[in-house]
Amino acid sequence: MAAIGAFGMSGDSAAMMLSLLIFLAAGTLAFAVMTGMRARDAVRRRAATVGVDEDSADGRRSLRNSGVKAAHRLIDYASRHYSSTDNKDLKKLRQRLIQAGIYDPRGPAYFFVARLALAVACSGTAFFVLPMLNMAGKSSFWLFVLAAGVGGYLAPTFYLDRRIGAKRQEHRSGFPDLMDLMVVCADAGLAMEASLDRIGRELADSYPSLAANIHMANLEIRAGRTVTEALEHLGDRLGLEEARSFATLIQQSDELGSSISDALRVYSDDMRHKRLSRAEEKAYSLPAKLSVPMMVCIFPVLFIVILLPVIVRMATGNWG
Repeated sequence: MAAIGAFGMSGDSAAMMLSLLIFLAAGTLAFAVMTGMRARDAVRRRAATVGVDEDSADGRRSLRNSGVKAAHRLIDYASRHYSSTDNKDLKKLRQRLIQAGIYDPRGPAYFFVARLALAVACSGTAFFVLPMLNMAGKSSFWLFVLAAGVGGYLAPTFYLDRRIGAKRQEHRSGFPDLMDLMVVCADAGLAMEASLDRIGRELADSYPSLAANIHMANLEIRAGRTVTEALEHLGDRLGLEEARSFATLIQQSDELGSSISDALRVYSDDMRHKRLSRAEEKAYSLPAKLSVPMMVCIFPVLFIVILLPVIVRMATGNWG
């Protein structure tokens, strides 16, 4: 009996020891897995911070991130260079960028970098494409390469001109509506700041660029500028002589003490008549503009239709 009891006690201790070993092994494995996952997450966060590609095992920087960083360094260098330069041409370029709706202070840097990049890209494309068209040995090969480079260099300027023209057309179309709403707000007794805020919200759907410029003028007034200065800056951003005249009108009405509501009503009528005059001018110039397409596209077809029977008879010799 004593032997059986000793055997039972030894079996229970062995089972307890085995359970303890299994528990320690499972705890060690779980701790190792948790430590590995934590280390992996830490490495992933560090890789995202320094720009290391997660898919690369050796921690090499991805080509895309390197290219983006190089482009940012180039833009920052160009921005510092052109921000320190304060000449007449650069001021004119900044003014043109603002009129085109580009308000980023790094706009001149982007513009010059785009010109250089497009010039190199277009000339390089022409250099590699022209030999495929059997023009490598011709004397006009380098002329085409140079023309492609010049075209790429001038492409940002053409794009900027087209964008300024589109913005100016939108501003010119919406300015009479701005004046009509200004008259309504003045008759309602609203101040200039409240009027601009209300008009900007009303014109946001029809003329978004004009509404954005009005909002900037309202922010300038809130920042402490006078109404005249804010309206002058508005006219410079819009690039319209009508807006500059409007700023002068408000200034003179304020200095002379005359009724701003009456002055706005007269100026609004004038703007409406100008818009009607521009529409009539376009309508009257339409026949002259249509003469060239008619001469090029319609008249040759009429001549062919009229003279074709005569040509057929002359070719066949049948005059009967």
